[in-house]
Amino acid sequence: MGFMNIVLIVALIAILLILVLGYNIMLQYKVKAESARKQESARYVAMIDATEDLIGHAHHLPYSKELLVCLNNRILDSLINMFELDPKNRQLEQRIESVKQQIKQLQENYQGGDTSAFKVPSSDKQAIVMLKLVKRLRDTIRTEHNKGRFDTQAYVTENGRLETIQTRINIENVIKRSKDAIVRGQPGTALQLLRKGLDVLATKNDTYSAQAREKLQMMLDELEQKRQTRSAEQLQQIEEKERQDDMDALFGEKKKW
Repeated sequence: MGFMNIVLIVALIAILLILVLGYNIMLQYKVKAESARKQESARYVAMIDATEDLIGHAHHLPYSKELLVCLNNRILDSLINMFELDPKNRQLEQRIESVKQQIKQLQENYQGGDTSAFKVPSSDKQAIVMLKLVKRLRDTIRTEHNKGRFDTQAYVTENGRLETIQTRINIENVIKRSKDAIVRGQPGTALQLLRKGLDVLATKNDTYSAQAREKLQMMLDELEQKRQTRSAEQLQQIEEKERQDDMDALFGEKKKW
């Protein structure tokens, strides 16, 4: 009987150990799953924040309806994924409805910004900020297109539009910096900038690029002409001085009596 009791106690201890071990494994799995869920949720929050930041810069650049709808759909997709991770979250449910309404409003009422009328940056600092923004927008729409959330034709059109804006910012900045260099008496710097601008425009064939190419070429020709005129004047001065030196050598300087 004593032996049976020992066997029973050992068996109970073994069962208890298995239960404790099983509980610990379940607990660890639960903690890991919760940690993974939080990480996944944090990733979606970061994506929403970054996309909202892009939308918040709409006053810097003309945003088309397609671009704003694409950015809002990116937010909506992140919210839906977050809601799947946390189905009891009523706040997320309400926010999903709110973004859906916003997208509907945009599709029905947004007119879109005029690319040709946007204000170009007045300083290098502003130009850098705007160029970084355009790059982020182009990267974002490419990602959305790759994920199948942005129609190919709409993506091609929007990417082309943003590329034109990027070119405009670059070229208008080149023109401004060239004019500043001329005012400072640095024609060499101005020539370098204008040539660089023409290189950028060499592969572009949109209306703005064609007009800008003409303007830059005109500025470059004018600057080259001025440099040639100046060089000719300097050459003439050198020749006159040499002639004068020859005369002085031949006849000697006039003696003062």
